[in-house]
Amino acid sequence: MALVAAAAGWLLRLRAAGAEGHWRRLRGAGLARGFLHPAATVEDAAQRRQVAHFTFQPDPEPREYGQTQKMNLFQSVSSALDNSLAKDPTAVIFGEDVAFGGVFRCTVGLRDKYGKDRVFNTPLCEQGIVGFGIGIAVTGATAIAEIQFADYIFPAFDQIVNEAAKYRYRSGDLFNCGSLTIRSPWGCVGHGALYHSQSPEAFFAHCPGIKVVIPRSPFQAKGLLLSCIEDKNPCIFFEPKILYRAAAEEVPVEPYNIPLSQAEVIQEGSDVTLVAWGTQVHVIREVASMAKEKLEVSCEVIDLRTIIPWDVDTICKSVIKTGRLLISHEAPLTGGFASEISSTVQEECFLNLEAPISRVCGYDTPFPHIFEPFYIPDKWKCYDALRKMINY
Repeated sequence: MALVAAAAGWLLRLRAAGAEGHWRRLRGAGLARGFLHPAATVEDAAQRRQVAHFTFQPDPEPREYGQTQKMNLFQSVSSALDNSLAKDPTAVIFGEDVAFGGVFRCTVGLRDKYGKDRVFNTPLCEQGIVGFGIGIAVTGATAIAEIQFADYIFPAFDQIVNEAAKYRYRSGDLFNCGSLTIRSPWGCVGHGALYHSQSPEAFFAHCPGIKVVIPRSPFQAKGLLLSCIEDKNPCIFFEPKILYRAAAEEVPVEPYNIPLSQAEVIQEGSDVTLVAWGTQVHVIREVASMAKEKLEVSCEVIDLRTIIPWDVDTICKSVIKTGRLLISHEAPLTGGFASEISSTVQEECFLNLEAPISRVCGYDTPFPHIFEPFYIPDKWKCYDALRKMINY
């Protein structure tokens, strides 16, 4: 036995030495510095990523909802959950690790404030989390479930699509689970790779009976989440995880609602309509500024906000005015929700189109790790597509 252990130790040391030698060869060739491990400070890396991907643009301070407080996105989500628990004595929050605050701290302090019977952990079983939530909602209570990452919502797919979405229909509205809301961190984060970066909204857009909502900012997140919780239909609320700490703005302390299924025209324009949701909204806002500065092109920027049921009227009204449409999302191109928007606009606004509709999306590959900067539909890809539309 001792001989085996000695041999194993010798092999491990040999392998480590070989790896070190390989690393030195890469470093000597300059590859390590330029590609594998850039020699830069944390501040430089953050600035480079910000330039390459997006810059958060806060909305004007809201004044119609009373006192405000500066919050980042996870704090605004926590504030919405706090408001819901205080207002509704039947409301409960549950999921993996939510009792101590969750991996992104969205539920921090809520168990201490409302008790372990209203904020509690579950086993690591997404199908069980959603099934449990359906059961709670059927009794008439308010169920707020957390799936720790949107990438792990797929084990619960059957419960969402075949149970939650159809519960009302199967009984002719004699019973339903409309008070169920499923929260989940969503989208790219800069280092999430295959299993912590996905944007699965299009999977659920094909399923009548549920609503899918994605906010772009802390203010939007709180108002839309409260609307989801109070809505009489089961809702999936995807939270852009890269914005949890990167986005901060003034948010009302008291509860307020932002209507579902209503897109928002953030910036009016006359030449091109740009549509996105979540983090990508900030990308197309930069693109609009670039188009104005470099091409003297006026862009209308729209945040879709609700994926299903989506606001067809606002998008079509804009395209009728501008004659051009660019849609951008992080999810892969094929079968992405941009396809549905594009098809509907082509059917409704065909005679108004001045150029083919453009979709700037992720590639049809699993989400990469070190190649994430190449995968993301950044402002340069969107700007290039916009320029081609203008020159069509």
